[in-house]
Amino acid sequence: MTTTGKMEDAIGYPLRLALPLFAFFLVFFAVPLLILVWMSLHSAPDSADVGFSQYVKFLGDEFSMGVLVSTLWVGVEATLLSLLLGFPLAWAFTKSPGWLRSALMLVILMPLLTSVVVRTFAWIVILGRQGIVNETLISLGLINTPLRLLYTEGGLVVALAQVLLPLMVLPLITALSRIDSNLSDASFALGGGHWRTFFKVTVPLSLPGVMAGCLLTYAAAVTAFITQSLVGGGQKLFMPMYIYQQATSLLDWPFAAAISIIFLGAVLTVVWLFNRLGRLSQGFARA
Repeated sequence: MTTTGKMEDAIGYPLRLALPLFAFFLVFFAVPLLILVWMSLHSAPDSADVGFSQYVKFLGDEFSMGVLVSTLWVGVEATLLSLLLGFPLAWAFTKSPGWLRSALMLVILMPLLTSVVVRTFAWIVILGRQGIVNETLISLGLINTPLRLLYTEGGLVVALAQVLLPLMVLPLITALSRIDSNLSDASFALGGGHWRTFFKVTVPLSLPGVMAGCLLTYAAAVTAFITQSLVGGGQKLFMPMYIYQQATSLLDWPFAAAISIIFLGAVLTVVWLFNRLGRLSQGFARA
C-alpha cells in the first residue's frame, strides 16, 4: 500500500477532498510569502540587484534590533500576565455549577464579541490622565497628581492581556476539564492538602493547555498592531508599526519586506519553542 493510501486509511477520507483548501493556502499564503521574500532580496525599490543587503542592514542596525527585542519581550510580558489572570478564571469555571458556568463563559467570550478597536479605545479612557484609574486613586486620596499610565509599556501589557485573555482561558478550560477528579481525591486521601494537590496534580496535568494558551496569546500579542499603536502611542516603536512606516511613509518596500521576514522568523522560532515545551508537557502529563 502506498503512503497516500495509508494516509487515507488513517484519516478516513480521500486526500483529494483537501485540494480546495490546499489551493486556497497556496494562492493566498504561499505565493504572497514568496513574493515578499523575493522583494526583500532587492537592494532598492527600483533596483534589479538581488542580495541580502536589506537583511544585513536590519541585523547590523542597533535601533532595528532594539525594536525587534522590545516587541518580542512585550509579547512575553502580555502572555505571562494573561496566564496569571486566566488560570484562576479557568479553574473557577471548571469548579462552578452549570448556571454559573454560563455567566463565566459569557464574561470570557465577551472580548471576542467586541471589536478590538472599541476595546482598545476603552483602555485609553481607563488609563488616561483623566481616566477611571486616576480619578479613582485621586478620590481615595492615594495620589495627588494623575499617574502616567497611558502610552507606557505597562499600560500596553495590561491592555494586551485583557484583549487576548480568551485565547489563554479557553485552552486552559479544555485542559482542566479533562483532569480526572479522582486524582485530586486520591491526593487528599494520601495527605496532600489543597495547595500541594494543586501544584503536584492540577498544574502538571494542565501544562498542555498552558502551552497552547501561551502559544496563541504570544503570537497575537506581538502582532497586535491596533493595540500597540493606540495604547503604546508613539513613545515606543514595535515591529508592526515599524513595518508600516517603512512601507507607507518611507516607501522602502524591500526593507519593509525584509523586516517582515525577519519578524516572521523570530515569531516562528518562539512558536517552535512553545511546541517543543508543549510536547514535553504532554509526555509529562501522560506519565
